[in-house]
Amino acid sequence: MPSAFTAFSSLYLATLLMLLGSGLLSTYLGLRLAGEGVNEIWIGLLMTGYYVGLVLGASVGHRMIAKVGHIRAFVASAGLVTASVLGHALTGKVEIWLVLRVVAGMAMMCQYMVLESWLNEQAESHQRGSVFAGYMVVTFLGLVLGQVVLTLRPELAIEHLILVAMCFSLCLIPVAVTNRLHPAPLHPAPMKVKIFFQRIPQALTTVLVSGLLLGAFYGMTPVFASEVGLDTSDIGVFMAVTIGAGLIAQWPVGWLSDRLDRSRMIQINGIILTGVAMLIAISASPGFWLLALTALFGLLIFTLYPLAVALANDHIEQEDRVPLAAMLLVTFGVGASVGPLLASVIMKLLGAHWLYVFMGLSSFILVLKVRPETVTGEHLVQEAPVHFMPSAGNLASSPLAAALDPRVDEQMVVEQMIDESEAYAVTVSERDEDQADHRPG
Repeated sequence: MPSAFTAFSSLYLATLLMLLGSGLLSTYLGLRLAGEGVNEIWIGLLMTGYYVGLVLGASVGHRMIAKVGHIRAFVASAGLVTASVLGHALTGKVEIWLVLRVVAGMAMMCQYMVLESWLNEQAESHQRGSVFAGYMVVTFLGLVLGQVVLTLRPELAIEHLILVAMCFSLCLIPVAVTNRLHPAPLHPAPMKVKIFFQRIPQALTTVLVSGLLLGAFYGMTPVFASEVGLDTSDIGVFMAVTIGAGLIAQWPVGWLSDRLDRSRMIQINGIILTGVAMLIAISASPGFWLLALTALFGLLIFTLYPLAVALANDHIEQEDRVPLAAMLLVTFGVGASVGPLLASVIMKLLGAHWLYVFMGLSSFILVLKVRPETVTGEHLVQEAPVHFMPSAGNLASSPLAAALDPRVDEQMVVEQMIDESEAYAVTVSERDEDQADHRPG
């Protein structure tokens, strides 16, 4: 791990700054709008817009990188996010803020793609596990630090937006001055939707529920915490404890996951998570009890996605694991886009405490749908159980992250990229010939 951190320190620093800014902005916007009495549905829509932007950005990002290169794409995207953040300071119209959130999501996905393709190409085979884990650590750490800022500066003011803009401006520096070689453009793999629906329905259900939960958590929990009496500083602690518990839980849950039945672990997770969510909804009041419950909640909610990914990889061959990552991220994105909107409507109609009732009912879906006795093992791969890897589970990654995952065979990824590049070149050549045939004279 230390050698990986040293070798890729500039890329890790850029990731840390991005996630610090992103984590702070999401909580700040929710608290500010709640403080101004804005309808909860609009708060949910803003988070939905952000996740929609992330999903759309996966398509836009690879085209931009292929056209202008990695550094130019990263610079353009960081500049766009910075302008979007500052746009929140120029107007208070939530309709404009919604557009800004979509734009910021698209641009950030492009940044993730640049960083991950860079890490993937420059990492040696023996480094892949530590490089991947290091990327997840700085992702979680950035999200936690973003919440800590609110405990140090609890007054909701324009200074927070300036700080977020500074983070996205400063993340340009380590990328611009890095001495790492430029990677070759990567092309996202097509999704094999029908095959994945047939083989891994329980994993896809878990990923979808994880998206519902995390989208609702990031989008609406600051509003809930404000409604139950926490001040801005305490809300920062509340969010940081939840996310920090998710980071700490990755390794012990991973150790268990490599030794126990993963579908059973997901079902047990769903049972406990349902109970914890309902306890928070019933007994939420400022104090140590609430912090203890949210720490347990974070431990459970942030391990659902990596458990689902590991379960999915157990039933998918090596050559299909890159398109599998794209499928999982899109599925997560759908859940994360719907979650904040549904939660905000419920909170508007029934009250803030119903946020955790909604999340409890969402996790109960896993109790009903993820049933170990229905896993036949018909498509179980030879190396199963495939090694568990930590994951932030919040779309702070792109489909290209699959190529960095040591569970994916590097040679197969390279061959797939070559095949896609050749197919793309043939398509472009045929299109140019067709255009030439239709030119006058």
